[in-house]
Parts: sequence; C-alpha cells; structure tokens
Amino acid sequence: MSETKKKVLLAKPRGYCAGVDRAVVTVEKALAVHGAPIYVRKEIVHNKYVVTELEAKGAIFVNETDEVPEGATVVFSAHGVSPAVHDEAAQRNLKTIDATCPLVTKVHSEARRFASDDYQILFIGHEGHEEVEGTMGEAPDNMTLVDGPAHVQDIEIDPSRPVAWLSQTTLSVDETLETVDMLRAKFPNLLDPPSDDICYATQNRQKAVKEISQACDVMLVVGSANSSNTVRLVDVALEAGAGAAYRVDFAGEIDETWLEGATTVGLTSGASVPEILVNSVLAWLAERGYSDVEEVETIEEHLIFALPPELRRDIKAAGRA
Repeated sequence: MSETKKKVLLAKPRGYCAGVDRAVVTVEKALAVHGAPIYVRKEIVHNKYVVTELEAKGAIFVNETDEVPEGATVVFSAHGVSPAVHDEAAQRNLKTIDATCPLVTKVHSEARRFASDDYQILFIGHEGHEEVEGTMGEAPDNMTLVDGPAHVQDIEIDPSRPVAWLSQTTLSVDETLETVDMLRAKFPNLLDPPSDDICYATQNRQKAVKEISQACDVMLVVGSANSSNTVRLVDVALEAGAGAAYRVDFAGEIDETWLEGATTVGLTSGASVPEILVNSVLAWLAERGYSDVEEVETIEEHLIFALPPELRRDIKAAGRA
C-alpha cells in the first residue's frame, strides 16, 4: 500500500480583516505624514509581529495617554477607547487619531443609545480585554459584564427597568448565542441589539474553520495569545471535530510532535495576522512533506474601511504643503 499523501487544508477567509488593515495602515500613514515618533495607546492590533514591525518604523506603544509627551500625536487602537481616555488626551493637548474599528464604534453607539433610554445593559465579553474596557466606559453606570455562560447565574439586575444585551465583537459565535439563551431564560424581556455585534470577519473565520475541522488531524491557528478572535478559533476547531488544535505566533513555535501520525493539517489565522506569517507556516509544513495545499473558501470578503477622517485631513494638508 502506498503511503497516504500529506496535505494542508488552508482556510479562507483568514488573516487581516478590514478593521485591522485600516488600523495598521493608519499608523503607517501617520508616520509618513508626521514623522517618527508616533505614539500608539495599547497594541494597535493584537499581534506580536505587527507591533514589532511598526516599532521598527518609529511607532512607540504606551499603555496610557499620560505616557505621551504633551502636544504629541497618539493613535488609539482598533479596539477602541472610553470617553474618559478621549478626555485625558484633550487635557494633555494630544493630537489624536482614532483607529477604532467602525464595527466597535457601532457597539459604542448602541451602548450610548440604550443608556440614554435608561436600559440596563448586559455586555457579553472577556474581563480585561481592551475592547470591553472601552465599550463599558461609554455607559459605566448602566453596564454589567457577563463573561460567558458560567457567569449568567451571578447576574443581578433591577427587575423594574428594561434590559438589553450587547457583545464584544471578537467572541465565539456559538458561545455568545449560548450566553444570550441563558440570559433570556433568566430575563425573558431581554432586548436584542439592533444588529449582530460579533463582527463579520470573526464569524467568517469561525465558519471557515468549522468547514474544514472534521477533515483535519491537526489544526494550526496563527495569531497571538492576547488576540481574542485567534484564541476562539482554536476552540471552534476542537468543537467542530479537529483531532487537535494549537495556536502559534510563528512557524518556529510549532512542535513537530503535534504532527505525529497526522495526514491532514488545517491552517488558519486570526484577524490580526499578516499573510507573511501564514506563508512561513506553509513553508515549514512543506519541508516536512505537507506540500499539497488545498485552499477552502467559504465566503468572499470585500469590505474596506476608509482611514480615520482626521488622518485623511492630515494627508490632504501634507499634499498641499
């Protein structure tokens, strides 16, 4: 009998989403227009490679605005910031460029609208995540964090006031729906958001992983540990039937023992991951006999977001100078 041929099932879509691409280009364009250094509050996106590359070009990453010299330019990350952060920046006379993903901005707007109508807002998300901190900062007196299904039983609200739910954009679709079902069982009058909060790219990448997981002995997910959508892809792969699933930042982190006995390897990447990192994993796999690559596309993505308006003005002004 001939040896079973090794192959790679490459998920598509994968990698950069429109919001991440916009955020990374925002920092690059800001550096081109204003020159180095450009300060960035938090990681512009959750990916080690991207942050290191931007640092090499002159970006300086800080945790808070008080680390930025007065009057300097600071970019807010794709995950969004609270109104308090905007106020702090204004007090320090900082020039701000807001690279918040428009889909996160939409959730911020929903939070403000529900709060203005005196709704209690149950916000489904992961405690400590930057997107969660930014969104809950829009209406801190009205919002209660629900960190997954296990926390639903602990939620207590005022039964006399209306209640609605919102969610972090990068969660597992299935887990979020499970959480909402449990919340609705406890609070039957729970109101849904006007549109789905989980972003199109998160859903599409999870759908692509589900499509190929049952056929995979091992699923490799490229992305950083602090990337919520990347970590969720590992969970989704296992739940969908992959024999095993592992997350790596770089090809060099792959443990060869993971592939022992594996004929079919699945490969995908989180929404903050540039394609160069996927290509390096494909090269690593090819060196070990996995040279047959089949790309499995579940949906085409065409969405593009315009650069932040303040940056577009700066680019236009620089062109006139």
